[in-house]
Amino acid sequence: MLATQTAEYSVKDIVKSFGGAKALAGVSMSVSSEEVHCLAGENGSGKSTLIKIMSGVHAPDSGLITLAGKEFAHLSPRQAVNEGVQVIFQDFSLLPNLTVAENIALPTNILKSSKIVGKRETRKIAEEALGYIGVDIDINSPLVETSIASKQLIAIARATNLGVKMLFMDEPTTALTRKEVNKLFEVVDQLRKRGVAIVFVSHKIDEIQEICNTITVLRNGEVVAEGLMSKFKAKEIATAMTGSEIATSRIAPPLGKDSRSLLELEKLTSKNTFDDVSFSISEGEIIGLTGLLGSGRTELAEAIFGKYPVDAGCIKVDGKEVTLNSPEAALASGIGYVPPDRLTQGLFLEQSILRNIVAVGLDRQRSRWGAISKSKLAKIGSSWISELRIKTKNPINPVSSLSGGNQQRVVLAKWLSINPKVMILNGPTVGVDVGSKREILEIIRDRAQAGMAFLLVSDDIPELVQICHKVLVIRHGKISKEFNDKQISESAIYKELN
Repeated sequence: MLATQTAEYSVKDIVKSFGGAKALAGVSMSVSSEEVHCLAGENGSGKSTLIKIMSGVHAPDSGLITLAGKEFAHLSPRQAVNEGVQVIFQDFSLLPNLTVAENIALPTNILKSSKIVGKRETRKIAEEALGYIGVDIDINSPLVETSIASKQLIAIARATNLGVKMLFMDEPTTALTRKEVNKLFEVVDQLRKRGVAIVFVSHKIDEIQEICNTITVLRNGEVVAEGLMSKFKAKEIATAMTGSEIATSRIAPPLGKDSRSLLELEKLTSKNTFDDVSFSISEGEIIGLTGLLGSGRTELAEAIFGKYPVDAGCIKVDGKEVTLNSPEAALASGIGYVPPDRLTQGLFLEQSILRNIVAVGLDRQRSRWGAISKSKLAKIGSSWISELRIKTKNPINPVSSLSGGNQQRVVLAKWLSINPKVMILNGPTVGVDVGSKREILEIIRDRAQAGMAFLLVSDDIPELVQICHKVLVIRHGKISKEFNDKQISESAIYKELN
């Protein structure tokens, strides 16, 4: 099922351009079996292009691909699979309408060109794959009912069925708790010991230092650093990725003494989800909300935006009690919400950057006769592209053409453009590189200084420490601890979480 002999998988002098823009400029990288190799770099550095070349999605303009001694000028997707190359993307590429067993067995049956697929054979394939990586998941469950962590493990099990020899894992820990990360790392280590060459792509520097043996850093399509992970400090990795030193100091803006309260929650309750939650946020204040997955943090955020039912308690906006039973009611009350998954919830991927930016506030731009001025929309879009430093040559390009960090800026621009009183940000920097992350935090700071109130929902504790005036920890649906400005520290918050 897996490779067991030592082998080398490499690319040499890979060049790839798109429409005159060079994505990769002579990139070389080598990964051995029984090795976990980190591929690091900012969004737009060329990581995705390199992965797609090695998995047969793109053909390089020049260069050489070597897989366990076999040389290729380019690969087709089927060739890559046949040579043992597998990629687990951030969306896992699983089918939600199928069961766990069907998802694991489907690619195997397709490669075998099976015309008739029996349930018994499907279950057997799934059970063997999950057993091989030491994971116990109900194979008869619909995929849609499984957790993010389970989906990650299901994707790994599927790869082992296809004879994986080289496995790319793209941001595999994005939505996992620390306990789930530990389990994932155990599975990764098992695969490594069984001879799989693993390429681990992540922006979480502490995690790549923990799991990876070696590292290659890309910047602007070129290799700028490589070697043994043990030779690199966290700050050196961040500097290599961005080309400059990244500040990690606190940047929470000063609060006015007489700031009025913009959002108040009083004993807010939703049965079996969160209970008796009370807190307030003043103008210019940034409050962090963190907790393990399943703690009720996302449901609470969605309840404030009218997306999740509330059974008791009240919400006040700018001193007035409001009924928020729909997102439309929340918007009308001056509340904005940036969801955690920009790809499926935050953006219209095939629409233009400009259309995405003006999507939420479109009706506000209508004249009294209902007409919308295209030139006015273009001016608004261009203004936000400039203010949030969105890197694009043309605002008419589809938003899918942008890097992850720039896509996240578009999501922020879309909601900031309506100037809400209160902005709820759920995982605002998920999947964003270290340089873009700091810049996004600075954008939040600047808007807070202008008077906007923020609720920042995140499991990125260093991020909360840098930007928040207070941090609330939610556990089993209740606020278990509140850290004020003087008490906030990474160690204190981690201790409360664990």
